[in-house]
Amino acid sequence: MPRIPGVPTSGANLLTKLIYRFSQRRYGAVLDPLTVIAHHRRLMMAAAVSELAVEKTATRLPANLRELAVYRVATKIGCSWCVDFGTMLQRNEGLDIDRLQHIDDYRTSDAYTEVERLVIAYADAMTEQPVQVTDEQVVELDRRLGHEGLVELTHMIAVENQRTRFNHALGLTAQGFTSGEACKVPQR
Repeated sequence: MPRIPGVPTSGANLLTKLIYRFSQRRYGAVLDPLTVIAHHRRLMMAAAVSELAVEKTATRLPANLRELAVYRVATKIGCSWCVDFGTMLQRNEGLDIDRLQHIDDYRTSDAYTEVERLVIAYADAMTEQPVQVTDEQVVELDRRLGHEGLVELTHMIAVENQRTRFNHALGLTAQGFTSGEACKVPQR
């Protein structure tokens, strides 16, 4: 149960209703974090613009690496909403979601490639308090992904840390994207 209620459609202004409609069409439901951030309309707009910009420009990394890093942050922090939503996004990308159940054993699991292990370890290191990223990690990921890929990976992990901490702090929990309880999310 969220710690503060979301803004219901009936109580939303026209702009918020338009954003809710976009969310409904895109994801099959109005996203719970969206209803909570709607209490601060200008911040909601800034977040929406930022999310759309990141989605359109973060295309350097293969989807499996980008989504795996984001998912790992959600599991490390313990945001059930982000785990639920992230699993749905991976499923929609055609990625193997069954292997996600082995993410805690990524170092030894055959479900992950060597570069995926490096990406997950980097997500872990960036999410630790204090941050535990090493020079060796950066050098190896830069060698494999290039400067642009490493910057995108770092940005995506940082953004997911922000998302998960916002959702976790405000008590947002799984919305049912992967269970089918909340909605039927449109497939691409």
